[in-house]
Amino acid sequence: MFKFGKSTDELFTELKTEKNLDGWRSLNQKEFVEPLNEYLEKLLAEKNLSKQEVIERSGLNREYAYHILSGKRKNPSRQKVLALAIAIGLNLEETQYLLRYARHGALYPRNDWDAVIISAIEQKLSVMQTNELLHNLGETLLLE
Repeated sequence: MFKFGKSTDELFTELKTEKNLDGWRSLNQKEFVEPLNEYLEKLLAEKNLSKQEVIERSGLNREYAYHILSGKRKNPSRQKVLALAIAIGLNLEETQYLLRYARHGALYPRNDWDAVIISAIEQKLSVMQTNELLHNLGETLLLE
């Protein structure tokens, strides 16, 4: 995961009392999250994976996946982000961070579907194996 200079709490505290939003935004530009595709590129480099490898492992439509990874597709669904997380081989903490980064809710163990995904990530299952597990448990598939 990548670290910022200020904590989220620090940014909240500053924002609550800030009168000059433009000035605050300029001062804190480096604290804002980069586009999703840039973050994914860093993850691929960190894990020593190619885009092609991840796309093949993800089970996503090739063109759609390239659009996500190139930044043409800005807001992929939660399921698509999870498929990429599994394909990249992210652990649970990294997956939760990626979900927040992509502006999706974190996996919640009190939700049946999410609990299956959490288990699949912990077991290091592939996307295909995760889909099989979901199917066997009568849950909606990660990718249909």
